Amino acid sequence: ALAAALSSCHMMTFLALSAKAKWPVLSFADHAIAHLGKNSKGQMSVTQIDLNPEVTFDDGFSVDKKKLQEMQKRAHNYCFIANTLADSVMININS
Repeated sequence: ALAAALSSCHMMTFLALSAKAKWPVLSFADHAIAHLGKNSKGQMSVTQIDLNPEVTFDDGFSVDKKKLQEMQKRAHNYCFIANTLADSVMININS
């Protein structure tokens, strides 16, 4: 549920930023993966969450990979759940 909550927050933030930038998003999908391990106290915890967003834009619209990465980074920075989890999130750009 934690990975899904983070993924949802990231997606909604990305979509809001994209709308503001007038990027016509056709679809957004993500395959979030939570990694379990032991924390510094030896207790089981989620040690990392990987996000793997895939964005498709309307026909005739394209964004270069660098701009897409920058927008994903902005979405991550504005996502309150990501800010709560601090350094345990990785974003892998797939599109």
